[in-house]
Amino acid sequence: MKLAYVTTYDSTRLTGSDEWSGTGYHIAQALASQSIDLNYVGPLEDSKLFKAIRKLKRHYYQFLHHKNYQKNPDPPTLKNYARQVEQKLSTYKDEIVFSATVDPVAYLECDRPMAFWADATFAGIADFYPQYSNLHPDVIHDWHRMERSALERCQLAIYSSDWAAKSAIEFYDADPDKVKVVPFGANIKSELDLAQIKDAIEARPSDVCKLLFIGVEWQRKGGDVAYAVAKQLNESGFKTELTVVGCQPEINHQPIPDFVKPLGFIKKSTAAGKERLNRLILESHFLILPSIADCTPMVFSEANSLGVPCLSTNVGGIPSIIHDGENGKLFAPNDDPANYGEYIQDLFADYAQYKELAYASFNAYESRLNWRVAGRTVKELLAEII
Repeated sequence: MKLAYVTTYDSTRLTGSDEWSGTGYHIAQALASQSIDLNYVGPLEDSKLFKAIRKLKRHYYQFLHHKNYQKNPDPPTLKNYARQVEQKLSTYKDEIVFSATVDPVAYLECDRPMAFWADATFAGIADFYPQYSNLHPDVIHDWHRMERSALERCQLAIYSSDWAAKSAIEFYDADPDKVKVVPFGANIKSELDLAQIKDAIEARPSDVCKLLFIGVEWQRKGGDVAYAVAKQLNESGFKTELTVVGCQPEINHQPIPDFVKPLGFIKKSTAAGKERLNRLILESHFLILPSIADCTPMVFSEANSLGVPCLSTNVGGIPSIIHDGENGKLFAPNDDPANYGEYIQDLFADYAQYKELAYASFNAYESRLNWRVAGRTVKELLAEII
């Protein structure tokens, strides 16, 4: 099988230029590992003229209309991407055109089957994420048109969650037969085997709970809830630590309490950063990310890959990753932090229960939340459209 793999950025290596947290690179690696030949179509050039026009639009919408602007669905930019892809495809003999996200293929004219793999539709994220709220009607119109155009042109639409797939079918009237769900894998690969994972689980202390929060947006990722959970547990006499990676905790209490350990941003694209992040996850009892809005955070799969259960909220695409009792626990978005604490304390009261959940979390990663399984599944789906 031969694919023209389309991304707007360089997906051949982890350089920090990938706008999708390295996902485009890992998708490529997952497909290549299934003996699929990839011709990389990208990075694509963004015209200086279009950049200047988009900047003017942003100022126009913000200052005159008090509305937000996002560049993603800008028709001239997308059509420019499509022209570049068309030119490159004229020299390729690939069987399928495959895109990470819909952007570069939304207006592509092509004589070959097309497919994409995305984590959301605009219908799903509009007024869900802060940056996609209060958008100007022109932006909303263009974004819906982009989504519909991609769904009409492509023979296969893969989403990383049931939530995203459902919105494609229900809002954009996508053909249910072409819409499939394949969760992403973990963007940090563990080199540990099952025996080493078991040793790490057994080494976690039972007299202190170590919570790990990983996110660059404290509010959207539910940092205030994570803090409240740790605070409540400590006040109840249950010693708890909250390690924060990716952002500075926004806590009214100053100075920051000793049980909160902010480490700042850790660059996982470097060997040192990857090793440090893996160690932090491995030594934690739970990844806690009570998100207000999220698509399918791969950090959950990364935590599971090291035998760490996840505590999160029943929003967006998260339920496609975290299954209650299998690899963590989901709470309602406005749930009382005390309910998180009660769940944690119940597990620690019979610590064997916690260890069973940790083992099951690793099994969830091994069976359904890794790039090997994802790549194999996508290859099977692609074979059906040739």
